[in-house]
Amino acid sequence: MASQQINTVNVQMAVQQAAALQAQVQQQQQQQQQQHQQQQQQQQQQQQQQQQQQQLQQLSQQQDFDPVHRFKMLIPLLKDSLQVVLCLAMNMANFNAVVSTDLCWKGNEAVAQRFDKSLEEFYALCDQLELCLRLAHECLSQSIDSTKHSPNLVPTATKPDTVQTESLSYSQYLSMIKSQISCAKDIHNALLECSKKIAGKGQGACN
Repeated sequence: MASQQINTVNVQMAVQQAAALQAQVQQQQQQQQQQHQQQQQQQQQQQQQQQQQQQLQQLSQQQDFDPVHRFKMLIPLLKDSLQVVLCLAMNMANFNAVVSTDLCWKGNEAVAQRFDKSLEEFYALCDQLELCLRLAHECLSQSIDSTKHSPNLVPTATKPDTVQTESLSYSQYLSMIKSQISCAKDIHNALLECSKKIAGKGQGACN
């Protein structure tokens, strides 16, 4: 009887060990599959980042800086960057859901570094878009002010065929600008003289 009980205990222990080994093997296989998927995603993300950098270099090499055109070119890059950030965030969430081991911790740390870098690139694109919008708004404001104070346009060299009969010549445009500057100086001097008189009256009243 004692030998049968010992054999039963040994069989149970062997079954438990086999189940534990099988669970470890399955866990290792899952980790390997996750690592393989992550490597594929990393390669895709690196390719996307390289494409983004190439497009940004092409944009920076453009001589004629058009903020509206640059804004339109940056929108697809922003979408791709956001996609990369979301994929890395999903990978970090999957890592945190798995039981923590040394291998998982190293992989999670690498993913966190790539996530920080991708997030910085996303914010950099957002900053560039904001600058483009501000510059476009400033150009529009200057164009409105120019049309308001100089209703007769000056013909541009890029479009010689579209010269209007009411447009100013360059010499006429310069004389008009000089008169506007002279008027602004007169206004400035008048305001300065008025402020001095007011300050002198204030000091006389105090005395």
